[in-house]
Amino acid sequence: MTRPPPLSPALPETPPDTQAGALPDADDPPAPARVRWPQRASEVGARPLPPAEAVALFVQAWQREPHVLPLADDELQRLAAWAQVVEVPAGRPLIQQDELGDYPVMKYAEAMHRFGSDKPDLRVKLEFTELTDAMTTVDFKVFSGPATTPGGRVVALRVPKGAAMSRGEIDAYTEFVKIYGAKGLAWIKVNEVAKGRDGLQSPIVKNLHDAAIAKILERTGAKDGDLIFFGADKEKIVNDAIGALRLKVGHSDFGKKAGLFEDRWAPLWVVDFPMFEYDDESERWNAVHHPFTAPKDGHEDYMDTDPGKCIAKAYDMVLNGWELGGGSIRIHRAEVQSKVFKALNITEEDAKVKFGFLLDALQYGAPPHGGLAFGLDRLVTLMTKAESIRDVIAFPKTQRAQCLLTQAPSPVDEKQLRELHIKLRNPQPVGG
Repeated sequence: MTRPPPLSPALPETPPDTQAGALPDADDPPAPARVRWPQRASEVGARPLPPAEAVALFVQAWQREPHVLPLADDELQRLAAWAQVVEVPAGRPLIQQDELGDYPVMKYAEAMHRFGSDKPDLRVKLEFTELTDAMTTVDFKVFSGPATTPGGRVVALRVPKGAAMSRGEIDAYTEFVKIYGAKGLAWIKVNEVAKGRDGLQSPIVKNLHDAAIAKILERTGAKDGDLIFFGADKEKIVNDAIGALRLKVGHSDFGKKAGLFEDRWAPLWVVDFPMFEYDDESERWNAVHHPFTAPKDGHEDYMDTDPGKCIAKAYDMVLNGWELGGGSIRIHRAEVQSKVFKALNITEEDAKVKFGFLLDALQYGAPPHGGLAFGLDRLVTLMTKAESIRDVIAFPKTQRAQCLLTQAPSPVDEKQLRELHIKLRNPQPVGG
């Protein structure tokens, strides 16, 4: 295989003749045609490629359109590995910029309240309905217990046209939520809203008073033929179980036929994450992201009085229910960093031993700084509609942390060990 010719200089994002006040020179390369290419692998006839053909495909693309594929040798090899999963037309984006539109912004608290997830899949048209305050006085202890216990939560998930589900399907969903710690799954089939209690079908209705039933129907906006699922437990269990149920129903054949799923790109910025989370087992606060994330302006004192109220300058980029990337603004003041360590139950002595270099450096001053890192392999997973990141990752690892492509980890020679001042203790043979 011959090596591709030297790369041409990268073209500007906008063709020269469209840039304000700029005209193309006679020697300029022709601007690439602005063609709306197919966006998804299915639209371009995606098919698996053998490694040799994958490499040949990218090399040919590189030779033909070097300004579109400005790749070094190592980058070419990595992309060739991805090409084994899906054939992509050379240099043609699978996602058109105008497909995504503007990224909506949602606070973490709202995302958890509405979807039970900090990376909600907005393609699924189902949301939680909060019922905690309405279930405090019902005879049904499954509901009233969590409703009257600090940290408990009761929610409903209305499934339009869900009353058509069989009892077997409902039982299957009941077993599904148990994976996430739920003890069961209460439900109500809404046959006729106008009849109130008499128009409902469920073994739990007899344990709910009229006011509670009225609140359920009112808040969920239930209509004839709907099915209402309920989650009642500790907040985390409810969020995890009913959040997973939401996706399970939305992505099911029933959900797609009922119009509960919209096949589109659904981007989202999730912001205002909590700074700390409490670990009941160790009885201490832990950093949600890491201990170097800056608190929201004005929340610094909460680290001394109530760490649970402290909001971080952290953010996630979400697409179709996947966290594509995350980032934060970092702490740049020594006194704020010390407050974080104190909230995490790290003593001054331990902080000096473990992070003294950082605290000392911050004394000299540091500009506000932050960033965002996103996973290219996750993006490729979405573009190819793969089931798992393992289907597209260039260098997959086994469960034993071995790389079958590079044969890592590989033996290390003595010279490398000496350079790193490492000495191996070889086990002595038995009886030697």
